[in-house]
Amino acid sequence: MPDRFTNPRRSTTLIVIGADSHKRTHTVVALDAVGRKLAEKTTPATSEGHLALVTWAAQWPEVRFALEDCRHLTRRLERDLLTAGQQVVRVPTRLMAGARRGGRHPGKSDPIDAEAVALAALRHDDLPVAELDGPTREVKLLVDYRRDLVAQRTRVQNQLRWHLHELDPELHVPSRGLRRYCVIDDLLDRLADRPGVVARLTRALLERCRELTGQINALEAELKSLVGRLAPSLLALPGCGVLGAAMILGETAGVHRFRNKDAYARFTGTAPIPVWSGSNRRDGKVRLNRGGNRTINTALHMIAVTQIRGVGPGKDYVARLHASGKTSTEAVRLLRRRLSDAVFAALRADAHCAQASPAAAPAAAPTPGLPAVA
Repeated sequence: MPDRFTNPRRSTTLIVIGADSHKRTHTVVALDAVGRKLAEKTTPATSEGHLALVTWAAQWPEVRFALEDCRHLTRRLERDLLTAGQQVVRVPTRLMAGARRGGRHPGKSDPIDAEAVALAALRHDDLPVAELDGPTREVKLLVDYRRDLVAQRTRVQNQLRWHLHELDPELHVPSRGLRRYCVIDDLLDRLADRPGVVARLTRALLERCRELTGQINALEAELKSLVGRLAPSLLALPGCGVLGAAMILGETAGVHRFRNKDAYARFTGTAPIPVWSGSNRRDGKVRLNRGGNRTINTALHMIAVTQIRGVGPGKDYVARLHASGKTSTEAVRLLRRRLSDAVFAALRADAHCAQASPAAAPAAAPTPGLPAVA
């Protein structure tokens, strides 16, 4: 009977090195193909320490590194290992925690955690394979930074409205007006001669709001150029704007990572979870999937709402679902799944164009099954 850690497709000489990463150190544990501990080592979390780790791992002919998927701590280690030609897989934290609970050694320490990461990598063959960051990470960084700036501007706007109400309760500021330069300039003119600390703070907040709006607009312009070059087919999807496309592109981080549209739907949280037991297996009952990548799920919901309002085929599709007895919530969920498949097809079309002509910007390709935007 084969060992529970042995996969017949995996080489018996493969050594899996699990890593427990921290800000200053990395602790690694090497396991053989049946899960026996061979060695452990702790190195500094620096390029020199990573080089020492690669040199230490060279004592085995076939090595694969397994890193817990917390890229704020492992990104530099992952990049150095990949640059050195090492194989690296990412282990989700929940799998590591499950392996640690089932381990023989009680407690929690860096070697125990590193061994749990390696055990999880041995048990699961379909873990995501790490690769060097490409332009999609630039998109994600810009999207995340823009989101932070928008949150800062929202806080400033909330403070502004209370100060403006205190200065003049009858002063009317239009909805979303504090993101418009003309409204900010008009308020600054009205408050130019107002004395007092409240008026001075209000003027400072108005200037801060103007500054944040300028940075946000500049990021949106940069994203428009970058996403237009990387994902023209995705932008051609009805209802998908620049920000939604940027969110999808940055979080997907390479559509080649997914086997098919169903695997991508599981990643986006649009694939329902089956619920059956015994005799009710044929009932077709499913449960809402509250997992998956919530950022992409949000972007898909934005596209769905836009299509329901009349941009694209989503409105007619939802109308047919309503006629068949589906509720509005169920109809939107089904539309999100349909959009997930369309997004997957668009991303694959863009990736194919990029591979066919890597030196030139990819031309827009029509999304299968969906009309192009005029």
